[in-house]
Amino acid sequence: MRIARTVVGLLFRRPLVGTSIIPLRANGMIALIKRRDDGCWALPGGLVDWGEEIEKAAIRELKEETGLTVTRIERLVGVYSKPERDPRMHSVCIVVAAQVEGEVAIEDVLEVETVQDFAIADIPFDQLAHDHRHQLQDYLDGKVTLA
Repeated sequence: MRIARTVVGLLFRRPLVGTSIIPLRANGMIALIKRRDDGCWALPGGLVDWGEEIEKAAIRELKEETGLTVTRIERLVGVYSKPERDPRMHSVCIVVAAQVEGEVAIEDVLEVETVQDFAIADIPFDQLAHDHRHQLQDYLDGKVTLA
């Protein structure tokens, strides 16, 4: 029984790996999504699929949630792993900033209510989901964070 509990713990008691992307538009704006579940603004992102590279997951999630296309990954912003960072589950989030282009076309209508571009001064920092305020502030401060 003890061995079975240990094996189950090893297999299922692990943080999930996800990614967020800071979508930088050519006009200097940052695209954010409005989540359907809590009405908060957020960075596009989600879980990395089995067998998927983190870069590909970020690009896929951006496309699904906004319709935008990555033209260039600009930089790693950080790795965020505090257990309380996401109230739904313990997840490790790898955040990148990327230049993006295209027209908004939400594919994942169950998760995303709308997409909006914000000037940095107009980002609703007090209405951001999870730890996205921390992630965006680290980007704006030019940090690469391990938190």
